[in-house]
Amino acid sequence: MELGSILQFLESKTILVTGATGFLAKIFVEKILRTQPNVGKIFLLLRAADTRSAKQRFHDEIISKELFRPLREKWGANLDAFILEKIALVPGDISYEDLGVKDSKLREEMWGQLDVIVNMAATTNFDERYDIALGINTLGAKNALNFAKKCAKLKALLHVSTAYVCGEKEGLILEEPFTMGETLIGASQLDINHEKELVEERLNELQAEGCTEELITSTMKDMGIQRSRMYGWPNTYVYTKAMGEMLLGHFKENVPLVIIRPTIITSTYEEPFPGWVEGVRTIDSVLIGYGKGKLNCLLGDPESIIDLIPADMVVNTMIVAMVAHASQPCEKIYHAGSSLRNPLKLFHLHELFFIYFRHNPWIDKHGNTIRVSKGRFLSTIAGFHRYMAICYLLPLKGLQLVNMVFCQFFKDIHMDLNQKIKLVKRYVELYKPYLFFKAVFDDMQLEKLRRAATESNVEGDMFYFDPKCIDWEEYFIKTHVPGFIKHVMK
Repeated sequence: MELGSILQFLESKTILVTGATGFLAKIFVEKILRTQPNVGKIFLLLRAADTRSAKQRFHDEIISKELFRPLREKWGANLDAFILEKIALVPGDISYEDLGVKDSKLREEMWGQLDVIVNMAATTNFDERYDIALGINTLGAKNALNFAKKCAKLKALLHVSTAYVCGEKEGLILEEPFTMGETLIGASQLDINHEKELVEERLNELQAEGCTEELITSTMKDMGIQRSRMYGWPNTYVYTKAMGEMLLGHFKENVPLVIIRPTIITSTYEEPFPGWVEGVRTIDSVLIGYGKGKLNCLLGDPESIIDLIPADMVVNTMIVAMVAHASQPCEKIYHAGSSLRNPLKLFHLHELFFIYFRHNPWIDKHGNTIRVSKGRFLSTIAGFHRYMAICYLLPLKGLQLVNMVFCQFFKDIHMDLNQKIKLVKRYVELYKPYLFFKAVFDDMQLEKLRRAATESNVEGDMFYFDPKCIDWEEYFIKTHVPGFIKHVMK
């Protein structure tokens, strides 16, 4: 595999980015603008009714973010002119044909100019409504492919999936594509068109019955979980992403296709500065609970490897892979993770959280210092249920009796506690597969790409993506946790 200059490839290129307001997409756009200001143009697909709404979203959700501070410092008063020249906003929706782009002139312009399409549009909620997840994660991928086929000089379609399309498989997970209709239970064939029809039928039934939006949402969420588990996937997110990959692989024809499967994405390792993160991501909900002293135990196998990868390394992987396979009619799949080359076990992550908050205790809104204890692991689901029964369900029963004696005086407290217990149980059910995960993601193909980049000696320091360089203790204590507190919990 030969790899030319990445910066030279990006020069004068026209790129479409879908899911442009997402965490990873923002880092991708910032990286391109900062490292190659001579890029041709970047079209950003934004879910918006019109150009005015798209401009508002771009301002509020993208360019005003702290992430773009280095770019603002570099360009100063000229930033607005630079952005106007390099960024084109496209109101649309990936769930629709032609990406929901209503302006025919704009569509024709894109079809004539685009060199690369980067599809990052996704809903990542584990229990998303089935109709929404199917529309974005599955059919949205096919819509992006169909749009790519209309582009006269397209060199690559890069699609961001997730490593967890593997479901609950154990052992070494290879960088291999799905076949159309493949399931994880080895039985009945999965028919994506039939899934679409089932969703439409169920929605029509619910609407005909005059159901409330709340009931429709609840029903659609349950349907997604039920259908995903029927075919062997643990949740709606990874199931619909897997189906998206199937459609891409089956219908791609001669489109150069690269699929990146990241593991759990964390804050930036180095660029544009260490520790930038947005939103409460997978492990950060644990971080918050632990730091605030509300998490006295942790459910999971202490020996499980938790596969984490900093966001800027994922973006660098995307860019290098995109350049390496441009204009090649192929389907390449890359795992972007750390479990094989630099594994981090769950007990070690727990230790790092403890070390950080022992030396940097959380200060609550009343100015009180929160002291954390080391806590303990609940290493089995049975142990979790026993813990819940002793610490929460029995007191809840007692509160119920007291409430009856005192004429429902403690009704609100009882209802609130009961609701929280139900919520915890639901989250445990959703996250259970990852708390006891027993697989490692092979990255042999990605290692070949790393080797090609090294041997080609092209901007290696600028587009680094080797997780071996990460010192997890230093990264969490000096970068990720302080960055999360600064950028998310501010």
